[in-house]
Amino acid sequence: MRLRFLQHKEEAYWFYRYLSIIYDRFINPWFETSEMIQSALSVAQLNRSDLEVAEVGAGTGFATEQIVKFVAPSHIHALDQSDYQQDKAKKRASITGVRFYLGDAENLPWECDRFDRYVSCGSIEYWPDPQRAIAEAYRVIKEGGFATIIGPLEPEHPVARFVANVFMLFPTKDQYLHWYKEAGFVDIRYVCIRPKWVAQEDYAISIVGRKPAAGTSPWMASGQAPFPVESLQGKSSSSQSLLLFLFRFAVGSFAGALFVPLAWIKTAIGKMASADR
Repeated sequence: MRLRFLQHKEEAYWFYRYLSIIYDRFINPWFETSEMIQSALSVAQLNRSDLEVAEVGAGTGFATEQIVKFVAPSHIHALDQSDYQQDKAKKRASITGVRFYLGDAENLPWECDRFDRYVSCGSIEYWPDPQRAIAEAYRVIKEGGFATIIGPLEPEHPVARFVANVFMLFPTKDQYLHWYKEAGFVDIRYVCIRPKWVAQEDYAISIVGRKPAAGTSPWMASGQAPFPVESLQGKSSSSQSLLLFLFRFAVGSFAGALFVPLAWIKTAIGKMASADR
């Protein structure tokens, strides 16, 4: 089942506006550590300090702190749809000089062939249309540039998988590869990463591809986009829509809160089973 109640822009916006204090402090650290980000960025080709980098879904600047170790802050362009999260990022002294933008991953505010690199960490799970957003990543980087997306993987255990898919988007490796190939990327590579407390199962992926030619994505140029870009401001204000929003928001947030204890229990059981063999 794939309900993905927070895989919508309005729900994601308000989730981070009101619940991010709890989520960022008590849940996210279990699955997104600085060591994991460092490992994930190993494929991003951040090999010059003067590279122009688009960081999409930059949030509070957690991954930005790792990117500035390779690229000068003035060359990093950090975009997020949440003004609340972005205000937190601007307070990080370690990323002073980074340029900030409010915007949409599926409709980037930049011209074609603008950047040397594109990086997105922990954002794809909230994208209503991942294929469109990855086509946008293709569009804004230069010919020969690289786009890297770091995101979660669908859990293997059926209960954890069900809860994850109530919460937000947890793609499979094959889905990531399909989206990249459809967008037009070549030389696609990836590494899988996991928190230290997880023994075997991969919890996230860092995938990178190279843009072979200037211009827009072949996927977008072919007219395959199935529906218009979802707008944060485009929601109906009717009472029925409000009730649906509140239901999605509450159930999705609750599923997100369940994800950590379920993952911990699953890992603990797996370790005990291995010890008994």
